[in-house]
Amino acid sequence: MIPRYTRPEMAAIWADQNKYRIWYLIEAHATEKLAELGVVPQSAVEAVWKARDVAFDVERINEIEAEVKHDVIAFLTHLAEHVGEESRFVHQGLTSSDVLDTCLAVQMKQSADLLLEGMDRVLAALKTRAEEHKYTACIGRSHGIHAEPTTMGLKFARFYAEFARNRERLVRARDEIATCAISGAIGTFANVDPAVEEHVAEQMGLTVEPISTQVIPRDRHANYFAVLGLIASAIENIAIEVRHLQRSEVREAQEYFSPGQKGSSAMPHKRNPILTENLTGQARLVRSAVVPAMENVALWHERDISHSSVERGIGPDANVHLDFALHRTAGMIEKLIVHADRCAENLNAYGGIHNSQRVLLALTQAGASREVSYRLVQRNGMKTWDEGGMLVDHLKADAEVTALLSNEQIEACFDEAYHMKHVDTIFRRVFGG
Repeated sequence: MIPRYTRPEMAAIWADQNKYRIWYLIEAHATEKLAELGVVPQSAVEAVWKARDVAFDVERINEIEAEVKHDVIAFLTHLAEHVGEESRFVHQGLTSSDVLDTCLAVQMKQSADLLLEGMDRVLAALKTRAEEHKYTACIGRSHGIHAEPTTMGLKFARFYAEFARNRERLVRARDEIATCAISGAIGTFANVDPAVEEHVAEQMGLTVEPISTQVIPRDRHANYFAVLGLIASAIENIAIEVRHLQRSEVREAQEYFSPGQKGSSAMPHKRNPILTENLTGQARLVRSAVVPAMENVALWHERDISHSSVERGIGPDANVHLDFALHRTAGMIEKLIVHADRCAENLNAYGGIHNSQRVLLALTQAGASREVSYRLVQRNGMKTWDEGGMLVDHLKADAEVTALLSNEQIEACFDEAYHMKHVDTIFRRVFGG
C-alpha cells in the first residue's frame, strides 16, 4: 500500500492488527462451539476470551514466524502466550486455510462496505451535477468529431447509470465473497463438526461455504476482483471525458484549480487535468488484479498455495487503490467547472452542420430517395466544412434542395430545441420519478 494513495479507513482493514484480530475471533468462536459440542472444556473458552482485549504484538508474531516459517502457527504460538495452558484446545480440527480464507472473506466484505460508501458519494455527485446541467447544451462527438447536440446533464446521467449498475454488481460480489470455511484438512469435516462452521459464520457475519476443499473456491474471489475492475473502468470513463473536455481547444469543463496551485514547474500558465490523469492510472492498477485473480481459480487438487502470494498483494492493493480513486472521483465531480459559454461556442463552431440528419430526414419526407437526400446534404455539409459559412445558407442556395424544401422548412431543421425534447424521458429512466 502506497501512503500517497491510501485512505486510513481502508488501510486499517488490511493492517496486520485487524487481520490478527479477525484470526483471533475465528479461533475463539470455533472454540466456543467445540466446547458446546463437548470436544473441548468450557475452561478453554473462558481462557481464550480473556484475550479479547489483547493488542497482538505484530513484531513478536513476525519473530516467531521467522523461526517456524508458518504464519498461522506463529500467531497461535503468540496467542498461547496470552491464553496459557488451555491454548492446547485452540484450533482443534482446523487447518490454516480455515483461518486464512475466512479472514480474507471478512476483510473483503469490510472493504466492499467501504467501497460502497465511496460509490454512493460518486453517485450523489453525478446526480447533483446532472440535474444542474440537465439542459446545458453541448456538442456530442463520435470518433472525436462533432456529431449532434447533447447536454452536459446527459453526460453526467450516463455515468450515473453506469455507476448504479456497478454498485449493484459490488453488492452481489460482496455477498458472494462473504463465505466461511471451517471444514478442516481437505474440507471433509473429518476432525471438526460442520456445526462449528455454521457457528463461526453466524458470528462473523458470513454464510457457510457449501463445499470447500481445503480452501474456499477462488471463482468467488475472481468475481470480486472483476467487479472492482469494472468499477475502475467506470472511473476511467469519466476521467477520459473530463481530460478531453479540458483540452485547450475544447475547454468545456475543467478540474477545479485551487488558489496557490501550480500546474507546471516550467510553464506558469498551465492548468493540467492531474486528478483525472491520476484516476486513469489508478484504474490501471485496479484492473491489474483481475487476470491474476482469474488465474487463481485453478489450483492443484484440493489445495495449493499458488494463490496465496497473489492475494497478499492484490487483496489490499486493489481495494486500497479503488477506495482512493472513488473519493478522488467524487471530489473531482463535486468541484468540476463547466463552461456553458464554451459549450455553446463549440456547438455553433461549424456552421450548424450538426443538424445534417434533420435535413436528410426532411428531404426524404419531401419525396427524395435516401441516396439523393444524403448526396444533397453531404455536398452542402462538405462545403460548410471546407469553405465556412452556415449550412442553412448553403442549403438555401442549392436549387436541388429548394426544389424539395422551402426556406421555412429548411430553417425549421435548425431548431436546437428539437434535440432536447426527450431529455426529461431519459432522466426519468435513469433517476426515476
